[in-house]
Amino acid sequence: MKVNGKTVLITGSTDGVGRYVAAKLASGGAKVLIHGRDTARAKTLADEIKRDGRGEAVFYQADLSSLAGARRLADLVVAENDRLDIFISNAGIGSRTQGPERRTSADGHELRFAVNYLSGFLLAYLLLPLLKASAPSRIVNVASLGQHPLDFADVMLTKDYSGGRAYAQSKLAQIMFAIDLARELKGSGVTVNALHPATYMNTTMVREGGITPISTVEQGGEAILHLAVGDDLDGKTGLFFNGMHEAQAHPQAYDEAARKRLRALSLELTGLQAA
Repeated sequence: MKVNGKTVLITGSTDGVGRYVAAKLASGGAKVLIHGRDTARAKTLADEIKRDGRGEAVFYQADLSSLAGARRLADLVVAENDRLDIFISNAGIGSRTQGPERRTSADGHELRFAVNYLSGFLLAYLLLPLLKASAPSRIVNVASLGQHPLDFADVMLTKDYSGGRAYAQSKLAQIMFAIDLARELKGSGVTVNALHPATYMNTTMVREGGITPISTVEQGGEAILHLAVGDDLDGKTGLFFNGMHEAQAHPQAYDEAARKRLRALSLELTGLQAA
């Protein structure tokens, strides 16, 4: 896919792998909608893109630990852009971000589930009219090989909390959503795929977890770019990739009943059920 003239939203793109992907797409002539919380880091990236002289960068500040923040971001993107060709749902927090203990979002939901999954779920649905109008278009969920099945009796992990489990279930939820949404959008020209970009990239999230990086941001970034703009992905949807290659996710991802329960819960928690 030629990206010159395309508009791309990348959440969590002021740092790490999101930043790399944003810079690469801008260098190909894309209009990149940068998202993050840190204005200074966003300005540094926007200045870099401006110096390159090929693409365009617009910064949207939003806190995705709040569903209201996700709604405001979507409203601004829709109001200020006449097209959206690619949405890369990359924003996330790790198993030890802000400490390993259980925390809740502004809406009272378990924090990792809220930031890594629910905000992306809400954004995708609010951005769908623009994505459909710009078809062929793509949604890419940046997930992980670290996946833990959801216990629907305690999705918010109020008992026996583990940051690792919370992170892993949020990532499996992203994959389940990609498969579900891909089926819903069949024939619309909008494809939806998920991936594990690379293992333990040299990112803030990995270092916060006290883990020694074993992969580069560039490796992970190229895998994300493959799903976002690779010609061989034309029309392919509802898939999970490990790096550059198609792979199998946790078995719960292919359980239609589990996906249906997750969808119903997500619609209820985000308020989309009444919309």
